[in-house]
Amino acid sequence: MAYESLLLLGVLSVTFMLPHLAMGMGFSVVFPGWALMSHVFVVLGVYFIWYWHHGGQTLAMQTWKIRMSTPSGAPPSLARLALRYVLAWPSIIYLGAGVLWALLDRDRQFLHDRLAGTRIVFKRD
Repeated sequence: MAYESLLLLGVLSVTFMLPHLAMGMGFSVVFPGWALMSHVFVVLGVYFIWYWHHGGQTLAMQTWKIRMSTPSGAPPSLARLALRYVLAWPSIIYLGAGVLWALLDRDRQFLHDRLAGTRIVFKRD
């Protein structure tokens, strides 16, 4: 997660910070907080869902040789990936409770994976 966060810093710099800086400096436009958070939510959603759907891995997951799948080993549908993304937010925001869930889960899966019907598995070469 730490490595993914570093990569997301670059993604958000280009897709969030630069456009809002340009609009603020060039046109004196400042968006309300809810609009900024919505923008971050959408940008990160596009990043994660696109990478998970195209190969089952984000850039950080490629480094660690893990991928996203269903419990049967099939690639997850877009609906499952979107559900996983939405469920991951409260799973992480609430003091990482959904991540800590993996310590108690019989398959060592995060709570949002369990609820969305996805799982993280080691990629076979």
